[in-house]
Amino acid sequence: MKDNALNSGSLRWDSISEAINLNDWVYDNLSIAEMAVKKGLCDHCLGRLFGKLGTGMTNDERGRMIRDALSSRGIDTNVPKNCSLCDDVFLILDRFADACAESILSIDTENFLIGSRIDPGTADKEKALWEELGTENAESLKTELNREIGKLALPKINRAVEFKSPQVVACVDVRFADVTLDIAPIFIYGRYNKLSREIPQTIWPCRVCKGKGCPRCKGAGKMYLTSVQEIIGDIALEMSDGSEHFLHGMGREDIDALTLGTGRPFVLEISTPRKRAIDLDELEKRANLSELAKFNSLRFVSRGSVQKIKEMTPTKTYKVKVKADGKVNKERVNEVARTFRNLCIEQRTPARVEHRRADLVRKREILWVEADWIDDDTFNLTLETGSGTYVKEFVSGDDGRSRPNFSEVLGVQCRVETLDVLAINDHEVIR
Repeated sequence: MKDNALNSGSLRWDSISEAINLNDWVYDNLSIAEMAVKKGLCDHCLGRLFGKLGTGMTNDERGRMIRDALSSRGIDTNVPKNCSLCDDVFLILDRFADACAESILSIDTENFLIGSRIDPGTADKEKALWEELGTENAESLKTELNREIGKLALPKINRAVEFKSPQVVACVDVRFADVTLDIAPIFIYGRYNKLSREIPQTIWPCRVCKGKGCPRCKGAGKMYLTSVQEIIGDIALEMSDGSEHFLHGMGREDIDALTLGTGRPFVLEISTPRKRAIDLDELEKRANLSELAKFNSLRFVSRGSVQKIKEMTPTKTYKVKVKADGKVNKERVNEVARTFRNLCIEQRTPARVEHRRADLVRKREILWVEADWIDDDTFNLTLETGSGTYVKEFVSGDDGRSRPNFSEVLGVQCRVETLDVLAINDHEVIR
């Protein structure tokens, strides 16, 4: 009887060893196999119930072999006209493969993956069947559909299959024979210099209308006409044929601050790009036509770079122009500057941002401060601080919310007139 099953014309020679094992399993578990074959299943669904028993054959081959083994025992194993589980979805796999290939070939990718969506009722029915039969070797309908559609689509697409981080996933909804694409974002690392004291780092939605458009923002939906994000993001969006952009910066500067030197590191994220291999030299050149911001060191990076750039806490070097409420002594200013070396200060959330930040007291470090005299009541300070330090409040004291502070030690109230970020001391670790 075992020989009859092995001689089945549906069986490939390279599957002989599995056939023997599966055939033995059928005889050892005759009641389960007989119950399964009486459920009105097609060969795919029957074979899939025991899909984890070895390798070397497809589920429909496995299903036919189980029928052969049972037939040799005189058990009726006729194939039903319509499968009670999958509704004969495997008869139209070619149509799904063609639709997937057409969708994937419409965009620029190096690799792909096939996914599927089935009716929730079918999934519930499948799980109930597994529980009823007590099988521990079943493979899901979705898994087989993904694999079999992928095998048919691969020659038509002629791109690599990627399971871990696919650039695009074509998802087949078998209920409606519809294919949707899930396109992975692209991520571009770079550094920017902000050369205007009138633009923010990122898009700032209007406080009144929350982006909908109102008289306050003149219908723009945002507080400022442009931002560092939009200057480069809009161009990247056009070049990639994407849908939306986001800028993830290594910290941010105030709107009225400049960022100079080698610039602030950032990662630009482009959602659903239909073109991935955009020319970053061209992107940099076009973005640098702006007089408000400049960009350098653009390169493609992985998704993980966003988290890395958010978690980094480099020190920063600033230059501030300080105005005192009255005349100050040059030597006294220099003396006070020298006292702030490797000094820990405590800063309560500044009054100017307490409406959007938790009211906490944070410990921050001032590494060094140097003074440069201008006139009787004005001077420059160059300083390096730990990440997250509120420099303006360190100078002014913020009504005692930042202590110790420069004004308190000097004995004269001071305020920052202009602030420039000279360096983000990150040492280029993002890859």
